[in-house]
Amino acid sequence: MSYVLGHNQYGKAEVHVVRVFRDNPDAPHDLVDYNVSVSLSGDFTDAHKTGDQANVLTTDACKNTVNSYAKEAGEAVREPESFGLALAEHFLEVPQVSGVRINIEAFPWARSHDNPHAFVKNGDYVRTVTVTGSDAGTSVVSGLKELTVLKTTDSEFHGFYQDKYTTLQPTDDRIMATAVTAQWAHEGTDVEWGKSFDQVLDAITGSFAAAYSYALQHTLFDMGSAVLDAAPSVAEVRFSCPNKHHFVVDLSPFGVENNCEVHYAADRPYGLIEATVKRTEDVDKTSAYDPGQAW
Repeated sequence: MSYVLGHNQYGKAEVHVVRVFRDNPDAPHDLVDYNVSVSLSGDFTDAHKTGDQANVLTTDACKNTVNSYAKEAGEAVREPESFGLALAEHFLEVPQVSGVRINIEAFPWARSHDNPHAFVKNGDYVRTVTVTGSDAGTSVVSGLKELTVLKTTDSEFHGFYQDKYTTLQPTDDRIMATAVTAQWAHEGTDVEWGKSFDQVLDAITGSFAAAYSYALQHTLFDMGSAVLDAAPSVAEVRFSCPNKHHFVVDLSPFGVENNCEVHYAADRPYGLIEATVKRTEDVDKTSAYDPGQAW
């Protein structure tokens, strides 16, 4: 029986590269800290079916390209989006490559004690970028993950559908917390990436803080609307947000009144709320994202 090779891709995953900008001896140093993954698709059928590797650009070459481009790409390296675009453009020049996907995690660092060359790693979030390129064009999806936010009030949850398995009690005052994963697709590639990221981050955190919430779903739509208001280049934004549940502890057995002051922070199981907010109904940026295997 003759079988058919389906979609296939390969590359180098998690090339961790740190670039220090020290060109001006009189200026403070800057640095970027990236975890870069490269995935290539194209004319690689023979590698799978006959073992002929003539068209295969080695994964080691992918790693070496990332490291060298951390210097060769110059100022483009300062933003993960522009670095990803430079890498995608390079790999698309390989004749047998018809599609490339660059995933970048960017780890933020802050200056330490006003020292021009000392830094402290900022663990508030991880910045993410996905760049996809092919003959059809190039797309950029910016994002962040592990952004944990919490508000101690201005959140309700009641009026929900109930069946015989429903035990959750309605509440009109609760802690609401989540760890935000957000990805937003841009309309084009001519974007001030750092400014745009700051606008989106401020919109997400500002909306979460200011908006009254009747459910995490309600909050996600508010945050998405704020992102589209703040960042003109963004066509849509996708959220994946777990409920970081905080349950009020019953202290009545000890004769102690607990007026929503002492909570138990549960890590699992958790509600997982996901939503997309788009500028218009006809926006479809699905191919720009990274769905993982078999994209």
